[in-house]
Parts: sequence; structure tokens; C-alpha cells
Amino acid sequence: MTADVWLPIPSDEIEGLPEGPAYRHWDGEETFPADPADCAFYVVPYMKSSAVGVRPLPEMRSVQVVQTLSAGIDHVEPGLKNLPGGVRLCNARGVHEASTAELTLALVLASLRGIPDFVRAQDRGEWLGGFRPALADRTVLIVGYGSIGAAIEDRLVPFEVAPVVRVARSARTTARGPVHPLTELPALLPRADVVILSTPLTEATRGLVDAEFLARMKDGALLVNVARGPVVDTKALLAELESGRLTAALDVTDPEPLPPGHPLWHAPGIVVSPHAGGPTSAFLPRAKRLLVDQLTRFVNREPLRNVILTTGA
Repeated sequence: MTADVWLPIPSDEIEGLPEGPAYRHWDGEETFPADPADCAFYVVPYMKSSAVGVRPLPEMRSVQVVQTLSAGIDHVEPGLKNLPGGVRLCNARGVHEASTAELTLALVLASLRGIPDFVRAQDRGEWLGGFRPALADRTVLIVGYGSIGAAIEDRLVPFEVAPVVRVARSARTTARGPVHPLTELPALLPRADVVILSTPLTEATRGLVDAEFLARMKDGALLVNVARGPVVDTKALLAELESGRLTAALDVTDPEPLPPGHPLWHAPGIVVSPHAGGPTSAFLPRAKRLLVDQLTRFVNREPLRNVILTTGA
């Protein structure tokens, strides 16, 4: 195979890549490393804007695979209309579970135990005592029970939470228990002390957390979003935060990045992290393993992993 493969990581830094393809390094720079028309396997640059990631797609007339290094694919979807039929779009399932689940747990604990208040009190030299809620014995509802949702539950269990309630697009059974369909969500929300969003952004989930969703959450509940900002109606969330009825911990926001002066920055009962779930020291080793596996399969004409859709299908 002599087709080009575009990688956002230099090929000499990825041990085990199969021989055959011509590896081109491109991480979103203005100049392309080669003619996009010769690219057969395109790995989308990580943590770059949608405009950067989709820019070469209209010229990639020979591309067969588009591989993201993120769990979500919404940032490349605008460019799919420019691709020929039969192109496989693959996500990075297996890359972000550990780091995203870690941050989710950190956000939950920081919010419940009041860590931001302690940090601010430390800056003032103030000993801030008081009674705080524990994670133990809390009912946690995970909305979006894919691989990241399951990894979050793995880390919740040792904290002696009350039974975890799982929700996904459709019902199924797991080793840990049932997964409820999205249609049952309204009836499940009032049970939860903590609601964690880890669902992909789709037309079905855009604006899922609206005023009605939030109104069904119990008084004092915590909303944690590690999914995508537009899953939550920001105006509706602000109204609940400002009333003091709910609290929130957001790794993603709408808009994003959150601009200076936006009311979410200073809303009561909120913790904001800057979309930090994925970019950690855990990313590169897992991303490299994924690329070696996928490209070995591609070269050997074996089925690829994590195929989300095929264009024209």
C-alpha cells in the first residue's frame, strides 16, 4: 500500500505502525503536508476547531477512513457532506474513558465537598468549617451509558454510592444491571442526587437538559456535564442555579470557550473546568495504541474498530 496517511502525531513517535503507507504529519497547520487528494486515511487533529479539522476534507477525493481522536464526532460532521460514499468515520472509543471518568469523579467530589469554597477561603486565610454532603449513599444517574459512562460507574462504586441508575438511547442489560431507555428519563430524574451527562451530541440530545428536565431534578441535586455544552440549555440552567435549587459542575459549556463576563462564571453553586476531560497524560499512550491497531487493520484489510457511520449508507 502506497496511499498517504495523515497523522497529527509524527509517525516516528508512534511505535509499531505498519509498513506500507506514506505517513504525513499534519496537526492543523496552514500548509498541507501533501496533496489531500492522495490521502486514504485521515486522522483528525485533536483539540483543534471544527473549521481546522474539516478544512482538507473537500479535497480528499480518495479518502477511505476518517479517524477522530475524540469520543465525539460532532466537530467533523459538518465536513461529511464533502466526502465520497463509502468513507468510514471512526471515533476514539477506548482513548478517553480513564481521563474523562477521573475528571467526572473529581468534579462530583469537588462540588459536593465544597473544594472551591475551601480554596477561596485559603486565599483569604480563613478556616472554613461546616457540614458538607458526602458522595456515599447518594443516588447517581448516568445519562449516556456508553464506554465513558461505564468507566464513570467503575470509579463511583468504591465510594459506596446508592445504586447507580443508567440511561442510554435504548434499553439493554449489563453485568452491573439494567440500562434504561431515554424515554424513561423523566420518571428517573426525581430519584437522583447527582445527574451525570456523558452522552454524545446528536439531534436527539441537543438541548436535552432543558427547563423541564431541570425542574424534574430533586431540590439540591447536582448536575455534572462531561458530554457537550449544547446538551444543556444554558439559560434554563442559569435560572436554576441563581434560585439556589440546583448546583452544577461543567467541563463543557454553551458557548465554549466560555467568554469573560458570562454569567455562568459567577453563578452560585457552580464549578467550571475548561473542557479538560480528555487532554491528560493518559491521552497519548492510548491514542497511539488506537492508531497502530486501526492502521494495521486498514493495511491488512481487516474490519476497523469504532466505525460510527459510513458515508452514503
